[in-house]
Amino acid sequence: MHALSIPTWIIHVSSVIEWIAAIWLIWTYGELTGNRTWWGLSFAMLPALVSAMCACTWHYFDNPESLEWLVTLQATMTLVGNFTLWAAAVWIWRSTKSANTAMNTTEPKPIKSK
Repeated sequence: MHALSIPTWIIHVSSVIEWIAAIWLIWTYGELTGNRTWWGLSFAMLPALVSAMCACTWHYFDNPESLEWLVTLQATMTLVGNFTLWAAAVWIWRSTKSANTAMNTTEPKPIKSK
């Protein structure tokens, strides 16, 4: 008997596939817009992907004690991933804030009266 049921495996594997698709879509959005902050977000998502793959690998081999280091690596990658995602979100927010400030500092057009 394996550590996880088939429905649980379906959820694990589909979550990893969804995360990979999200990374790719965010990268593509960055290319289309020319905004490198979105590329930063896609890179920031990689530690969480490594974390998920560690969990899947450990479960695939039925959670042996010899692979318990994967649990530590998973926890570490989750922590690192949380910080990288936070940093990417701040970077996106700051770039949006500076872009909005630049748009608001342009000379307003005079209002024409009739």
